[in-house]
This record gives sequence, structure tokens and C-alpha cells, in this order.
Amino acid sequence: MNTLVDRMSVSPEAKTPKSAIADDMAMIRAASELTRDLVAPSARIYWTDFLASAVVGYAGVAAAILAPSVPWMLLAAFVAVLALYRAGSFIHELTHLRKNALPGFRLGWNILVGVPLLIPSFMYEGIHSLHHNRTKYGTVEDPEYLPLALMKPWTVPLFVVAAAFAPLALVFRYAVLTPLSFLIPPLRRIVVERYSGMIINPLFRRKPPEGEFRRQWAWQEGGAWAWSTLLVVAAVFGWVPLRALVIFGAIAAATLVLNQIRTLVAHLWENDGAVLTVTGQFLDSVNVPPPGLLPELWAPVGLRYHALHHLLPGVPYHALAEAHRRLKDALPADSQYHGANYRSLPKLVMTLVAGSARGAAA
Repeated sequence: MNTLVDRMSVSPEAKTPKSAIADDMAMIRAASELTRDLVAPSARIYWTDFLASAVVGYAGVAAAILAPSVPWMLLAAFVAVLALYRAGSFIHELTHLRKNALPGFRLGWNILVGVPLLIPSFMYEGIHSLHHNRTKYGTVEDPEYLPLALMKPWTVPLFVVAAAFAPLALVFRYAVLTPLSFLIPPLRRIVVERYSGMIINPLFRRKPPEGEFRRQWAWQEGGAWAWSTLLVVAAVFGWVPLRALVIFGAIAAATLVLNQIRTLVAHLWENDGAVLTVTGQFLDSVNVPPPGLLPELWAPVGLRYHALHHLLPGVPYHALAEAHRRLKDALPADSQYHGANYRSLPKLVMTLVAGSARGAAA
């Protein structure tokens, strides 16, 4: 059976496969036992954090559009990017929240962020859970994995640059492909399989939604169609100044580029397509814990503890710092747990680029 690496453009450098890593049962047991009291999400924290981020983000958009000078516009846009990026990152939490754990949160997130930014939660729900499936992680069936460290060097910058054009692609997907796909059934199948998920694995094909999720998908896609169509009509007829639409689009693009850069360092991307143990998945993932403060900006809502999240996907984002503190203090220095902790984003990106470059030269 072909692996993901077999079927992509990959450099010839051979590395010790992550599939050779056995499970560290002491670490896994400690993770389970020491965090049992941390699994309940706090509605107060979720709603306050999300709403504050959304309000600041949209205020930043308005300030950038109305700014009297370019420096003020850039400053307001910078604030808007960071705030909307944080608000948008709650889509990750939505995929892990148990049903009815936070009543109304999914609806509120989609109305305030998902639909306006054309990233409704159906594009991540049902997708991200496969990334956490123990037998699918890092394989051709994982929609969120590419062996970037084993591929050609040009794949890394292309991976980032592609995100800058995502807002235009999303407007086309919802304003054009959505209505056309309901008129042309074969096109609908293609849209559902290939263009209805936040994926990075081009070989992945999504299955049609079923049951309650199908109804959630329907209203979210309908809302995204209505909003994207309104944006197009507003631009064509001049209802909104083109400058305002360009600034809003640029801010949206910047949030997606920032997320794509963060994705580059969420994992080491070294799996060759084989099934990994829990520990293997953990060590292929990345924590960037304190004392650094910048990771809270580029990896917000708990994403700075991405390796720990793979070990404990049920722990809400606001409890991950405490979970990390407990495990760091409880586990010995030779524990595998410490092998997933890193210090900064630039070093991780440079390591990834250097690794792919060495592979290309081999």
C-alpha cells in the first residue's frame, strides 16, 4: 500500500522513521492521572476570550479602513490581524468540545467569525478529528498532514504563499461554486470532496455529511454563500469603497498566512506515512511553552501546547498551561515528554527549511 510519502514529491533523504518509536507508557499514564480535574471547559473563559478577540478584531478593521494615514492604517491592521486570528483559532476548540458543553458557542462563533471570514466550522469539524485518529495521523488518510520535512524545499514557501490567496479562493468557492454545485450534481460531489475542508493533504477526499451535521453544514454554507455574494455585489456596484474591501481582504489574508506559518511548526512533519504510536505522534508535534510571550500571539488559544494537545485532546485550551506545568514537574528528566518542547518559532522554521534542503541535496 502506498504511503503519503510514496505518492507526493519527496526528497531522497532517509531518516529514522517515527513509526519506530515505542509508546512511553509512564508518560501516558501520568498525563491521564495528573489532568483528570482539568477537562471541564469554562464557559466564562471561552465566551469572554472569544468575544473580546472578535470585538477588538473588527474594531481594528474599522480603524484601518478609516485611518487618516498609512502608518495608522498599518497599526490598526496589525491589531486586527492578531485579534481576528485569535478569534478564528477557536474553530479548533469547537472540534473538541463535547456536545452541549458550551450551549450556543458554535452558533455564536459561526455568526461572528466563521461566516464573515468564510471559514464556517463545518470546514474543520469532521476533518480535524481524523488528524487525531491514532491509525490515521500522518498517513494518506490524514487531511491535515504533509511530510514537509521530507519533501522538496520549494514546498515550504509555497505552503505559506498559497494562504495569501485563500480569501479570493473562498469567495469563489462560496459565491460561485456553491450555487453551481447544486445545479450540477457531479460538481457538487467534487466541491464536497475537495473544497469543503481546511486541509493540507491534496490526496484527501471528504465524505458527504450525514444526520445533524448535514443540517449544520447546510445553514453554515448558506450563510457563507449569502455573505460572499453580498461582498461581490457590493464591489461590482460600488456600495462599499473598494479600498475598504481591499483592506478587509488583506487583513483576512494576513490572518490565514499567520496561521499557515504557525501550522509549519505545529509538527516536525517527519512521518513517512506509516502508522505511529501515541508517543510517536507526540514527538512529531511541538510545544513552545513559557517563558517566551510571543508564542501566545502566533500560537493562541492553547496552540503553543500542540504536542500536549495531541496527548490530551480533551483538555480545554485554558487548562493546557497547568497540565504542562504538572507533567514537566512530575516526569523525570529522561522522559519523552521533554522531547517535544521547543523555544521559538524562527528556529523551528529554519530547522524545517534546512531539513528539506539537505534532503534535496542528498
